[in-house]
Amino acid sequence: MIKTNVLKNKIKNGELTIGSWISLGSPGVEEILSGAGFDWLVVDLEHTTISIERAGELIRVIELSGVPSLVRLTGNNQDQIKRVMDAGAYGIIVPMVNTKNDAESAVAATRYSPIGNRGVGLARAQGYGTLFDNHLLWQSDINSGPIVVVQIEHIDAVKNLYEILTVPGIDAFIVGPYDLSCSMGIPGEFNHPEFKKIMKKIIKVGNDIGAISGMHIVEPDTEELNNAINAGYRFIAYSVDMRMLDVSARAGVKEAARFKR
Repeated sequence: MIKTNVLKNKIKNGELTIGSWISLGSPGVEEILSGAGFDWLVVDLEHTTISIERAGELIRVIELSGVPSLVRLTGNNQDQIKRVMDAGAYGIIVPMVNTKNDAESAVAATRYSPIGNRGVGLARAQGYGTLFDNHLLWQSDINSGPIVVVQIEHIDAVKNLYEILTVPGIDAFIVGPYDLSCSMGIPGEFNHPEFKKIMKKIIKVGNDIGAISGMHIVEPDTEELNNAINAGYRFIAYSVDMRMLDVSARAGVKEAARFKR
């Protein structure tokens, strides 16, 4: 499998990209979403029961449909990063990145020595051995190759935001509002003045250094999508498979109920 850097280049150029989140682990659902026109899809390992084996299958389904796949990890785990990269993922989304060292560790785990510390193996990403040279070249340039997105979801990360976002190899960031609010002692209080103040600070720091800011719109709400785009977010995850399925199903049942007596 020879990878291209189309998505990476779009992100680096500040172009708007829209993706979505995979949580159900169904190859059929992933194939449907892959054909919907998204720029990328994320296989979520952090808040699902998806195994590393199933993640590999989903990566294959997504990419055979012509869509770049990313994996949201359970943590900043070098062994897990190595395995999903070997499975053929285009990149990773790393939760709870709170320091410069956290960011540097994540980047290093996606690349071989001497620019990283990822262990070398022959798997799907390397064409099972036939495309190793291609993969070696793809991952070797810090300005191309694997995509690394960090999640800013703790007040400590906000304090270290400039240092995190200026680490070479970090392509974008996404705010995790629930965990961030919890770390501030105001769980889920997104209208709290202190939370709004912190969000403004995050956006300002990101804009000042030209970082690509991301957002995950959990509900399939096109108005919220438009708001995010108008606010300047350029790496946007639009909803998640289970919420799209649930909202669509309930809307149909609700409409049908109007005709029941």
